[in-house]
Parts: sequence; C-alpha cells; structure tokens
Amino acid sequence: MIQLLLGSSDVKVGAIGYGCWRFAGSSTKEADSKIRTALDCGMTLIDTADIYGLGEPRGFGGAEDVLGDVLRASPDLRSQMVLATKGGIDAKRPYNSTYDYLMAAMDQSLLRLKTDYVDLYQIHRPDITTPMSETARALNDMVKAGKTKYVGVSNFTVSQTRALQAHLNTQLVSTQPEFSPLHQEPITDGTLDWCQESSATALAWSPLAGGRLFSEKGAVIDTLDRLAETHNSTRGNIALAFTMHHGADVIPIIGTQKTERIIESAKAAELPLTAREFYDIVEAYRGKKMP
Repeated sequence: MIQLLLGSSDVKVGAIGYGCWRFAGSSTKEADSKIRTALDCGMTLIDTADIYGLGEPRGFGGAEDVLGDVLRASPDLRSQMVLATKGGIDAKRPYNSTYDYLMAAMDQSLLRLKTDYVDLYQIHRPDITTPMSETARALNDMVKAGKTKYVGVSNFTVSQTRALQAHLNTQLVSTQPEFSPLHQEPITDGTLDWCQESSATALAWSPLAGGRLFSEKGAVIDTLDRLAETHNSTRGNIALAFTMHHGADVIPIIGTQKTERIIESAKAAELPLTAREFYDIVEAYRGKKMP
C-alpha cells in the first residue's frame, strides 16, 4: 500500500488507517489477528481513543486496554505501527481539555496501551469552556516529556484549529473530520482546504457513513454501485477511494472487525477512480451539476 507523510512530520503511514473503536468487545487473540492483518496490508496508522468502550462491559478505556494487551503479548508490533489515540471526552462534562485533565488522561492512556509513548495524540472534541492556550500548554508539555511525538485534533472547526495552533510550539499534523460520500461537509467547510494550507493530514472517520452506506438508498448509493460495477469493485471500496481522491490526500480510517474485510478494503488504495467519477459522487450528493 502506498505510504503518505503524516502532516508536516517525516513519518509515513498507509493510505488507509485502521481504527480500534470497536476493540473493547474483542479478545486479545481476536484483536491481535485484526492488528496483524491491518499491518500486513500496509495500514500502519492504528487509531484509538480513551472513550472507546464506554457503554460496553469493559467500559471507558476498554479499547485501549485490549490494544495494550496485544502490544504486551507481542512487543514487536509496536515498532511496526504509528500509534494514535485521543483524549478530552469526559462522559459527564462532556468535554474536558483542561491542563490537569489532559495530562492525567494521557498518562492513563499510556498505562492502558502498555507503552511509553504514542506517535500521535489528538484532542477528541473541542472543549469550548477551556481556553485554547491551556489546552495547548498540555499538548506542548506532552511533546516535551516525550509522551507523544505529534499532536492533532478531531471534530474541530477550522477556526478552532487555528486558535489552538496559535498557542502550540509544534505544528498540528492531523485533523479528524467525518467524511464520506454521505457526509461531504469537509469539502465545503474549509477543513480540507486548511489541511492543504498547513500540510496537515485529514484522517477521515466513518468513511463508510457508519454503515448507512449499506442501508440507505438514493442517488449517491446508485452512483457508488454504478462505479463499483465499472471498476469490478464494491460499494464500500468506491466510497473509500472517493475520500482518498480529494486533493488533500485524505486517509480514511476503517473499523471493520472482520479480517477478510480488512484485506478487501486495502484494495481501495489502488482503485483508479477518475476525477470525473469523483465529481459524479459529489454531484449525486448535492443533487445538481457542478457550477
């Protein structure tokens, strides 16, 4: 799989990432198989978050805990991946990006992941009650202490991202927006433009629209199916190829729990979607021709 630079860093990651938001329900053996399959396919960015697992038997931190068990059992896997996690969601508050909270959240994530550092730490959602300068101080200290190499954001508006960047000693290397054929707002809200302006990487979450891609009907679905037939591919892989065809070099993060689906999804990185076909999907979403 083609490898792309992660933002302005010198670290390369696969054109498709693998997300662990459903790992809390996996055994260590099952999770190990999924991680190894993803890495073997070239999906070197492994993305998780401390909130994943809330509402499930393992609870808050459950997904990190399972991934940590995998890394403890097979330490060699750690050097094969670019490990990313997120913090800042407090189920009660509901968002907390204060200095003390984030520093404690980072330490707890490292304990659950059984590692001394993560490659990328991201603020999961903006906490609008905390000054960006305070959030930035936490991120700056995490980098200074070697707890993370790089920092990023998730679900931030462009203006929020710029406000945080103004107080950072390091460049934000990533932002995580929701982006799929059924959710194309990052094209028009400035997110993907900001990525190209700042050389940051967009890590698209829910690139298959949270499963809606396979349950809904409409012009977008019809277009995806037509293109799938043209390319002898699948609806899902056309959707992944769509996100990757934007000029911002978006990296979609898949979260399937089936190894055969991981292998199948990897084919999307080589799918020769044309610009005309990309715009076909955009036009189907907007319900009109491009102006």
